[in-house]
Amino acid sequence: MNNNLVVIENQKLQQEITTQPRSTKRPRDYQQISLYKDVNPLDWEDWRWQIKHRIRTKEELEQVIKLTPEEEQGIKKASGRLSMAITPYWATLIDPEDPNCPLRRQAVPVAFEFAVGPHEMIDPCAEDRDSPVPHLVHRYPDRVLLLATEHCAMYCRHCTRRRLVGEHEEGSSSSRFDAAIEYLKANRKIRDVLISGGDPLLLEDEEIESLIQKVRSVSHIEFLRIGTRVPVTLPQRVTENLVTMLKKYSPIWMSVHFNHPKEITKRSKNACDMLTDAGIPLGSQTVLLKGINDRPYIMRRLMQELLKIRVRPYYIYQCDPVRGTQHFRTPVAVGINIMEKLRGHTSGYAVPTYVIDGPGGGGKIPIGPNYILSQAKGKYVLRNYKGKIYTYLE
Repeated sequence: MNNNLVVIENQKLQQEITTQPRSTKRPRDYQQISLYKDVNPLDWEDWRWQIKHRIRTKEELEQVIKLTPEEEQGIKKASGRLSMAITPYWATLIDPEDPNCPLRRQAVPVAFEFAVGPHEMIDPCAEDRDSPVPHLVHRYPDRVLLLATEHCAMYCRHCTRRRLVGEHEEGSSSSRFDAAIEYLKANRKIRDVLISGGDPLLLEDEEIESLIQKVRSVSHIEFLRIGTRVPVTLPQRVTENLVTMLKKYSPIWMSVHFNHPKEITKRSKNACDMLTDAGIPLGSQTVLLKGINDRPYIMRRLMQELLKIRVRPYYIYQCDPVRGTQHFRTPVAVGINIMEKLRGHTSGYAVPTYVIDGPGGGGKIPIGPNYILSQAKGKYVLRNYKGKIYTYLE
């Protein structure tokens, strides 16, 4: 990148930092929404009630927001896997008048979902190909992905696993993970297990504990992670009983999924506090989404707000080329530009790694600005975040 262009870009960034307003709009109280005006506060805080009363129909959603024709078409077509399901909690965060509300766009189907882009795939990460036994994906040498369930609290419209995830029957037999556990036992190089889904925290506490016990019974497993979005979409699920149970199996790390600063509420902060107070480190995996978080100032604010609630920004993902998500995807240059305007402009802890999951099963590939301008034997010419040039001699 030309040095003069870098300086100009950084001048633009400084102006952007000082001129971008912060939204002061507060979430609606649930009793302000006609659909929930008579709900008992104890029911509202019950995660099972939240799941039972998710918004599933156009008629219910019309009591929460003013639908656009594109949304009406999307809801009509969204059936079967990845049908619409919005938790009452999330509904209070949606702007009822603005169809471009970043939380609304993540939750409400639109007609664009049913147009397939030229490079889109059913399984872009080739997880099915790398699944040696049911419920388990083994791609990297020392770690595996264990898919505990196909259900989520809310069905995000950009979901990578839309081929699997959704409302349908799935087996609940306690033996359904036996083949996966036997595979772990037989492969001593595996030291790291990520339990994901769907969302594993949609299981009952006893089911989660049973699965954790089975994984922990494998002597060479050193590192256990849980991937979940419930602290964001259903924070009521993070209960004292759940946290107490998880703490027994420390160390457990948790990957959560925040995409926009509006998702960080008092309620989601409380859920994250309960987990971190129990000794569970949290890292956020954010998906880069067009019109939602693709502006540098929005992404920077998200990363800074995450640090304030003790969630470490971990990854920014380029939105996978899964079928029906073309309207969410940005050019890769947008993600590189965001990284350019994070590195050096905010705390290092607030700078995640921007990755593309290589289509066809290539795994996570880090992408970023080029800070090495040239290199020769024992000599590197580098630029810093301000565009200034430095030479490093070995």
